[in-house]
Amino acid sequence: MAATTSKSPRVRHPLFARIYPRINAFAEAHGALEHRRELLADATGRIVEIGAGTGANFPHYPPGVEQVIAVEPEPRLRRLAEPAAADAPVPVEVRAGRAEQLPVEDGAADGVVASLVLCTIADVPRALAEAARVLRPGGRLYFYEHVRSQDPRFARKQRRVNLVWPLLGGGCSLTRQTERAITDAGFTIERARRFDFLINGRSSPSSPNVIGVARKAGNSSP
Repeated sequence: MAATTSKSPRVRHPLFARIYPRINAFAEAHGALEHRRELLADATGRIVEIGAGTGANFPHYPPGVEQVIAVEPEPRLRRLAEPAAADAPVPVEVRAGRAEQLPVEDGAADGVVASLVLCTIADVPRALAEAARVLRPGGRLYFYEHVRSQDPRFARKQRRVNLVWPLLGGGCSLTRQTERAITDAGFTIERARRFDFLINGRSSPSSPNVIGVARKAGNSSP
């Protein structure tokens, strides 16, 4: 199946897009920079990044990455990503598009990066199917995501807060079981590190996080 050219609904979160750069700067000052470096440390070849936002990952792509196709649906965030792409240490092309309908050819990518984005997507199975479509056999999915806590009490708190959280966080859901969704999509998780992202020693409903790598089935040779 080739990349579809039909138009999908536009994604607009104007208020969230205005405040997100400040949210991200605060998170990076308290540890998110190290998380991004960990996520991308082993990335190589041609990468598709879904939901690239302002381009916060761009400075952290290692020299083994030949090209990044950064897909972002929100217009304001996409405009902010363009100067970040120009300053990146590897070639980055910013494209308009949605994770559920990537503007990328079949099997064109060695890796797909999902960084704090699967929590915002309405149709996660479709987005992961698109990630698999654009990956070559044996290609890798690099993921860094908010997830549902493994602590039942904290998970109940997340469910309560999640009644309003998506309205304030650009559609972000606190209760996604991302690792299960990835394996349900046919990927094999090679490694995953769960942790609580604490800021000044304090947790928040979005503290449970995971960073990991999953592989698409098939020969892993380029």
